Amino acid sequence: MDETTYLADMHARWQRAWPERTPRTPQYPLGRQPLTDMLRHWSRTRPDRPAVIFYGHETTYAELDAQSDRCAALLAAHGVGAGDRVAVLMPNCPQFHIVFFGILKLGAVYVPISPLSQRAELQHALTDSTPHALIALDQLVPLVRETRAALGAQDPLALLFSTSFADAIPAEPTLPLPPMVQAPRHDCEADGYAIDLLRAMAACTHAAPATPASLDAAAALNYTGGTTGLPKGCIHTQGDMVDMAAAFGAVSLDIADDSVMLGFFPEFWIAGENLCLIFPAFFGIPLVLLARWDPETFMAAVQRYQVTNASMLVDNAVEVMEHPRAAQYALRSLRYVGVSSFVKKLNLPYRRAWQALTGSVIAETAWGMTETQTCNTFAYGMQDDDLDLRAQPIFVGLPVPGTEFKICDFASGELLAPGAEGELCVRTPTLLKGYWNKPDATRESLRNGWFHTGDIGLIDEHGYLHYLGRRKEMLKVNGMSVFPAEIEALLGQHPAILGSAVLGRADEDRGQLPVAFVMLKPEAIGTVDNAALVQWCRANMAVYKVPLVHIVDALPLTATGKVRKQDLAPLAEQLG
Repeated sequence: MDETTYLADMHARWQRAWPERTPRTPQYPLGRQPLTDMLRHWSRTRPDRPAVIFYGHETTYAELDAQSDRCAALLAAHGVGAGDRVAVLMPNCPQFHIVFFGILKLGAVYVPISPLSQRAELQHALTDSTPHALIALDQLVPLVRETRAALGAQDPLALLFSTSFADAIPAEPTLPLPPMVQAPRHDCEADGYAIDLLRAMAACTHAAPATPASLDAAAALNYTGGTTGLPKGCIHTQGDMVDMAAAFGAVSLDIADDSVMLGFFPEFWIAGENLCLIFPAFFGIPLVLLARWDPETFMAAVQRYQVTNASMLVDNAVEVMEHPRAAQYALRSLRYVGVSSFVKKLNLPYRRAWQALTGSVIAETAWGMTETQTCNTFAYGMQDDDLDLRAQPIFVGLPVPGTEFKICDFASGELLAPGAEGELCVRTPTLLKGYWNKPDATRESLRNGWFHTGDIGLIDEHGYLHYLGRRKEMLKVNGMSVFPAEIEALLGQHPAILGSAVLGRADEDRGQLPVAFVMLKPEAIGTVDNAALVQWCRANMAVYKVPLVHIVDALPLTATGKVRKQDLAPLAEQLG
């Protein structure tokens, strides 16, 4: 059928499946305006409300607005203007928020870089985005210095600012401090290599820029994970940020005036940007920010600050539920906790245990990509009779308001009927405006307003989206399609398995063979072996899906918790 008829049919299915009492359109509490204007609004109307709480250090909305103004003024005084890139190399801390909003207020382009980067990764980020300035944590300045020396004449930086955890740690912390936060200050300004950010902001007499912020101008370069080559910079706008928050917040976050959000996802990551930087400012609510994940610190923070909203990996939720002191903390303030299934998969036992501990229902957060500002589907409200967990494989729910999906044949582009597997294509207001300096990649992925993901998905008869994984990961076993994500989900149901990663290797007889690298729960180590797990697989999945199983002590992970399967590929080839 033609696309108009196809989408009309899909919209009818989505509307029939829509959860009751869930808005069907994006919701903008302050109207559709730039995120920086929203910050100014909350500064005027809720000046004393905490914007960021960091181990007891509180930054109010008035302070965040004023400090980000000073940051914008400082950057402008040093020649940074609209459209210039400003790179940020920092872990989670209050200064990250000041810098983020300062860059946006200036009309410059925010470029987050992973603080876990090694020299080659930082070198690629700098040479690709060519930032005018870099703002780094003092502990990372030696890496910056080393990378710039290696770049030589190719070094694009005109300015380097540094800041320290020591500037944001109260005399009496309210939560346990991780070791990284307790590191002593390194005065980079004293050795003449970097400008102390907060000191320079305090001394700056330059006026803050008065240019109105734009919804449509480039505001961020968010780099993809680099799992299929070097990371590419996705050009996003403030419009993308607020449209994402308006759509996803309407159907998933259940925000009220007493809501308190907790975030520990790395803020350089697009999910961390959404959770920690965008959502709180969009709704004018406090954020309890952690520098890193720690289960007991999470529980202490929930209890002390009456946290209502959080996002985490299933792995994190399991750590909380299995913590020996979990029962000592009051966690009943939690109303909405979304999880992402990377290593461990959400299942019924986990859901039941979480509900017993907190009183809330845990659900899969969303499907999304860096290219779409993420949060493009929702599963919240689809937990009656555990529909979301029963409607497998890999149920990711319905498109958020304003977003559309279609499934196409990879080769011909022909639209495929419900239930058919094909390329997942998405059209949403939050689509990237292009890949930075990569017109060929942009043309290949963005066609007629649709982003062609290269991923495999299907839309079932009810309109629910199922995500089956990267096309490059799909295996052909005796001519049958096998999806590693589905095998991983099935392995997650084994009581002894903590997490798994499945990939393929060439097989002379079958074409390809699934190989499962499996982590066992601590109490199960020594009680099951590879052969026993293979036997379980034979009883629980089609014969062509049964993998070669190899138990490992740990799985290699990226900074954002995804398994680095490329690191496992050589081992898969060596297994007998």
